Amino acid sequence: MIVIGSGVIGLTTAVRLAETGRRVAVWTRDPAERSTSAVSGGLWWPYRIEPMAKVSDWALRSYDVYAELAADPAATGVRMVSGVQAGVRRSDLGSWADKFDESELRTLAPEELPKGYDAGLRTRVPLIDMPAYLRYLRGRLEAAGGRVEAHEVRSLADVPAATVVHCSGLGARELAGDEQMRPIQGQLVLVDVPGVTEWFVGSDWSAAETVYAFPQPYGLVLGGTARDGEWGLEPDPATARAIVDRAAEHIPAVRDARILGHRVGLRPWRPSVRLETERLDDGRLCVHNYGHGGAGVTVAWGCAEEAAGLVV
Repeated sequence: MIVIGSGVIGLTTAVRLAETGRRVAVWTRDPAERSTSAVSGGLWWPYRIEPMAKVSDWALRSYDVYAELAADPAATGVRMVSGVQAGVRRSDLGSWADKFDESELRTLAPEELPKGYDAGLRTRVPLIDMPAYLRYLRGRLEAAGGRVEAHEVRSLADVPAATVVHCSGLGARELAGDEQMRPIQGQLVLVDVPGVTEWFVGSDWSAAETVYAFPQPYGLVLGGTARDGEWGLEPDPATARAIVDRAAEHIPAVRDARILGHRVGLRPWRPSVRLETERLDDGRLCVHNYGHGGAGVTVAWGCAEEAAGLVV
């Protein structure tokens, strides 16, 4: 069978299929290191994704996998890292939060709250070095007998496989004729600030301008933006300055930090994840698994397992 797409959803789905004995090839126009997944800050947290009733199950299954992978961060790129979600109450979260008791998802006392916030939570969740993790997934796929091939797919009907697993993200707008797919543009700034060991998120996740900081082995990732319908991939200097300024309110060392790079990615948003089967015109099975918005890494394993269950 052929899986279309080499982002975190495509590779995870391919790994799940290959490790259950299927012969799998991943077809991709762009390598994983040029995918939206590679640009992601890598924090496990359900964000800009629906339907929440299913997202909770997908996210928790993925959390369990990442917790296991975090035992070997050098190989997988996955770590369990503590941090603060400012401006959020437990009651604001989905049912996934019920997994965590108060000691694991703790409400901040008033004196602990970051400046400017009237609520907040402290927790420890997976934080993933996405470039390293995508390499790990590819290696795991190849170890299971799968492969990644460079192909530009222009039509699902042209894919020569009895079963097609469609994980093309924003590409589904053309490949599946899905006009509900649209980008949520995110811009990040990578800075050199040694010594930051915890992540911080300090904004309404639904806002167009957010503030967060994720310590990664390659630098401190600052964000960000969530601009609905924006297709551009060039970093905007004014936006970058605003991102740094917002982060500096909470991490002063950021203000004069050396800039290591800029990144822009397009989150593949849809009103609801499409995870279902469809028969192509010639009767072949197509399993769709796309539209994960800003939470592809958060739900990847749960969605992959459900998608694999649809393959006959």
